[in-house]
Amino acid sequence: MNFLAHTYLSGENSLIRIGNFMGDWIKGNEFKKFPEDIQKGVLLHRSIDYYTDNHPIVKQSKNRFSEKYHKYSGILIDIYYDHFLAKEWEVFSTVPYNEYLLTLKEGLLKDMVHFSDEIQEFIPRFMDHGWMNSYPTLHGIENVLTGMVKHTSLPDKTDDAIKIFEMYYNNFREEFYDYFPQLVDYIEDRFGISVKHQMGNKK
Repeated sequence: MNFLAHTYLSGENSLIRIGNFMGDWIKGNEFKKFPEDIQKGVLLHRSIDYYTDNHPIVKQSKNRFSEKYHKYSGILIDIYYDHFLAKEWEVFSTVPYNEYLLTLKEGLLKDMVHFSDEIQEFIPRFMDHGWMNSYPTLHGIENVLTGMVKHTSLPDKTDDAIKIFEMYYNNFREEFYDYFPQLVDYIEDRFGISVKHQMGNKK
């Protein structure tokens, strides 16, 4: 569910970005039927997920939700880490956040012709719903979780999720800032994608 991190870590190649964005929909070896850069995006998505799921800092973050959310704890951390990426976007990109989202939407709409009808229906619906616009604020995150309860199997425990997030907010932020630069280094080394240049002189 960390759509923002996935697209950010794709660099500036639009086909890698859409492959990364839609990685959860592409199963097994299905990725091999797509253009080379989309294949790279799908493999990038899988590598990000594997690295994140097995990172000790991320596991530490997830443990705060394990009692109430069990296997869904990782979904919450995906969203909460995206919150910090969006809220403090100027640390990570020289492009204003709203401008980035607009460019992202235009690119996804242009390149989604490669995918199934289901995915083509999802992309504009997801972008128009404004979930990524909601990431920078706690109220927005609450709205995202409420929406996910309605449309996914996420348990209806949003009040608990927000309460825990607020209680340990500084801990989550510190963990994000410890983990995310390591993820950036991993992606740059493994895939040769330039991520840090997006930070300009702020890196």
